[in-house]
Amino acid sequence: MFLFSLLFLCHVLGLTLASPTQPRSLATTAWDYIVVGSGPAGIIAATRLSENTAKKVLLLEGGGPSYYVTGGRERPSWLSGTSLSRVDVPGLYLSIFSTPSSLTCGKNVNAFGGCTIGGCSAINAGLFFEPPASDFDKYFPTGWKHSDLVPSINRLYATQPSSDAPSADHMQYLQSGYTAAKNWIVNKAGFTELPINANAARKTKVFGHPVYDYNNAQRGGPAISYLQKALTRSNFHLQSGAWVQRVVRTGSHATGVVANVNGVTTTYSLSAKGRVIVSGGALKSPELLMKSGIGDPAVLERLHAANKLGGLPSKSWINNTAVGAKLFDNPNTFIELSSPKVQSYVYTYENPPASDKALYLQHRSGPYSFASEISVFWDTVKRSDGSLAGMQGTIGTAGYSGYQNSSTVTLNIYGTSGLKSTGKVVLDSNFVPGQSGVYYSNPQDAQDIATFIRRIFDALPGTGITPLNIPQSATHAQIAKYITTPSAYAVGQVNHWSSSCRFGSCVDTNTVVVGMKNLHVVDASIVAPLTVNPQMGVMIAAERAAELIKLLG
Repeated sequence: MFLFSLLFLCHVLGLTLASPTQPRSLATTAWDYIVVGSGPAGIIAATRLSENTAKKVLLLEGGGPSYYVTGGRERPSWLSGTSLSRVDVPGLYLSIFSTPSSLTCGKNVNAFGGCTIGGCSAINAGLFFEPPASDFDKYFPTGWKHSDLVPSINRLYATQPSSDAPSADHMQYLQSGYTAAKNWIVNKAGFTELPINANAARKTKVFGHPVYDYNNAQRGGPAISYLQKALTRSNFHLQSGAWVQRVVRTGSHATGVVANVNGVTTTYSLSAKGRVIVSGGALKSPELLMKSGIGDPAVLERLHAANKLGGLPSKSWINNTAVGAKLFDNPNTFIELSSPKVQSYVYTYENPPASDKALYLQHRSGPYSFASEISVFWDTVKRSDGSLAGMQGTIGTAGYSGYQNSSTVTLNIYGTSGLKSTGKVVLDSNFVPGQSGVYYSNPQDAQDIATFIRRIFDALPGTGITPLNIPQSATHAQIAKYITTPSAYAVGQVNHWSSSCRFGSCVDTNTVVVGMKNLHVVDASIVAPLTVNPQMGVMIAAERAAELIKLLG
C-alpha cells in the first residue's frame, strides 16, 4: 500500500520500511525476536525487547504506512502541504468508517480492524482508560495481578502522553452535550463527576471527560510514543507489507515464520534461542496459530485438506480447542438523544468549517483536536448471586443513522467486565478469520444491560433530554428485546476484540503458547474482558509480557 512510491521518502525520514532488497537481506539474518503485527501490543513488545541492543528484533506488519511519520500520505486536500496524514488528525477518526481507506484489513479479516503500522491504535478514537485494579485481581492469573502490573502501568504512563483536554489550548470543545449529560447523569442519576484516570479504581456511578492518548492535539499511540524510539536502534527492523502465513516449527520449537512480502514468499529465521511473538490481534493471532498447526483438531483437518499447513505432518499438530475460544467483544447499543440544549456537530473529511480548519492547522485546537467523544460514565449491575456486570456509556457529538438533526447526540452503551457471553474465532470458506456467537449467547447479559439502561432512563424526567429510538417509558423487557434485536442501533460489532487465547488454556503466564517452548501471543487475545475500552489494558499487558519474555532469555 503506497510502499514502493514511498521508499525514498521513508529513507529520508529514517524509517525501516520495506525495500526491494530489504526482504532478502532480512531473510538472511537470524533474529532473536520476530514480532508479528505492529498493533499497540506488537509495537510495545518489540520496542521493549529491542532495548537490549545485543538482541536482533524484527517487527513484521502486513499493512502499510499510517501516520505521516511512518510514510502515510492518505489525507484530504485541506491537509496538503502539512506533515499530517488523516491518521494524525483526531477529528478525522470517524471518517475511516465512512470513506475509502488503505488502513483497514479489508478482505484479510471478516471484521473492521486496522491493518497498518499502529494497527487498531491508528484507526480508533484513542480512548485511553486505565482499567481498575479489580479487573486484574479478578480476571488475571498469578503474576498478572494489579500489584504485579504497577511497574508496567508506570512505564506506560511515562512513555505514552494522554489528556482529557488534548487541544493545545487545553480547552474542551463542543461541550453542550457534556453539560446536558452531566445534568442527567450526575445531578439527576447521582453519579460523581471526577478525573477518570486519576481515579482509575472507581468504576461505579462515575462520570467525566474522556481521556485520549494524544500528544499536541495529534493522535498518539505506540506508533508515535514507542516505535520512533525503536527505529533509532540498529538492532531493530520494521518490515511492512509482510503478511505472515504461518510459524515454521519443529515439534514444540519455532524456527521462524513464512510471510508473503509484496507477492514474494519469504522465510524469516530465528537464532538458536530466538522467540516468535504473535501480536496480530484477537482475530488474526488465533488464525496464525491454527495455520501453524495449533488449534481445534477439526479446524486443523480443514486446513490440512486445503494444504494450508505448509506440509506440517499431523503428528506435529498441537490439538488445543482453547485457540480462538472465548472471544469477547462489548455488546453495544446506540441510543439517540435529543435536547434543545444540545448542538450537534458532524465531522467532515474534506470540508471542515473554515474556522475549525484554521483552529486546527494554525493552533492545534478546536473540534478537530479530539475524536468526537465528549463524555464517559460507568456503573455496575449486581446480580442475585452477588457477581457484578460492568457497564459503560459514552456520548458523541452527533446523531446516527435515522436521527441526525442539529439537536441530537448519540449515547453508546457497552456491557463490559463480568459479562457471560463469549464466542469463538472461526475461519470462513477462504480461511479468513471472523467471529461466531459472541453477542448475547448468554441471556443474562441482555438482562443486565437492560437494567442499566432502565436505571438511567429513570433519571431523565426534568432534564429536557428525550431518547428517540428507545422510548423513555420502555419497560425492562422491551429494552432487553430492543438491544438483542439486530438493527442500525443494536447488536453491532464494536470491534473491541479480546480474550481469544486465554491464560492457562491457550498460553501460560509467560505468554508461551501451550505445547510450545518459544512461541508467544502478546496482544488483546490474552486480555480478559475489561471494565474499560481495551486499548490501554492491551498496552499494559504488552509492557508486562515484554518484561517476562526478557527474563526467559
